[in-house]
Amino acid sequence: MTRHQPSPSKPPLAYCHDAVQDVSRTFALTIDALDPPLADQICVGYLLCRIPDTIEDSTHISTETQQRLLRTYYASLDPESPTSIEVFTRQARQYISTQSPVADWELVGNTPTVMAAFEQFSQDTQEAMRPPIREMITGMIRFTGRYADEPGIRIQTLIELRSYCHYVAGTVGTLITNLLAKQPLTTSREEALRRNAEHFGRLLQLVNIAKDVHEDYVTENNVYLPSEWLAAEGIPQDQIIHTDYQEGAISVLSRVLEQANQHLDAAQSYIEKMPLGNGNTVVAWAVPYLLAVGTLRELRTNPGTAFAPESVKVSRTEVRTILNAVSATDRQYLTSLREQVADNPLEELPPRLAP
Repeated sequence: MTRHQPSPSKPPLAYCHDAVQDVSRTFALTIDALDPPLADQICVGYLLCRIPDTIEDSTHISTETQQRLLRTYYASLDPESPTSIEVFTRQARQYISTQSPVADWELVGNTPTVMAAFEQFSQDTQEAMRPPIREMITGMIRFTGRYADEPGIRIQTLIELRSYCHYVAGTVGTLITNLLAKQPLTTSREEALRRNAEHFGRLLQLVNIAKDVHEDYVTENNVYLPSEWLAAEGIPQDQIIHTDYQEGAISVLSRVLEQANQHLDAAQSYIEKMPLGNGNTVVAWAVPYLLAVGTLRELRTNPGTAFAPESVKVSRTEVRTILNAVSATDRQYLTSLREQVADNPLEELPPRLAP
């Protein structure tokens, strides 16, 4: 396979760790909580997923162009393909726009650097990472093609919502698990991890869909609340954020929250059963899990904010407290912390954890 030369002046891995801070501060929390080698592997894997996600979400390029770029990127990740990552990057750089998310498109323009970091990993690590990333791209090609005649993605049914969540998030769970499974595991433990990884990914994606209804529609022209649910409330999908329909839209949102709730137990089990070698830590995955629990709480309390310009988020104080609480404990307190966060904002350490 052709070795790819990085374009920025920084070493490839250093560039990747800086780039993830720019494109996702939330996911950067996870990477910062890991140790090498897993920190490097998850960082690079995330960026390799973020690149096609940027193309899928772009509104300034045609569906035909999205499909072509995604197919080229998919081919470039095949070590047997004659298509190089440089071919993809040359094509993609034509569409970099200053009106697009700047950091995301800078990342797309620096894809060869990310690939150079990827190629520093051992062959078995690359083989663990490549299939779920390529499966994600397959899903993106499928969904952009399915809605080529629409202004954006328009999820129609619960079954389709589940399929979309699998492609964009369940595959990330598989990627994480493939890397964790490089450690010695019993067959039953690995099977449980792989089963629950899907729930972990889907939980986080459903929470994102629920909290980002307004942003997804306004900035990306995508609607992930199923059309069949909206129609039952008399809401045209393209009127999802209109205040005249807010009562019905909140009813639909509650159904999405219920779907997310169904993944909480299995997602927690995923964290409780994962091995902690090779740089893995509980903090890396328990923090985003508890932040998802906190976001579900905020959405239940103020569901209308999902349809308004203001963002739904857990306070910075609670983020710090959750981080400190998980850092001060082990997995045996995860249920207790989950219950507390689900009921009220965790803005100070529980007494038994306070120094």
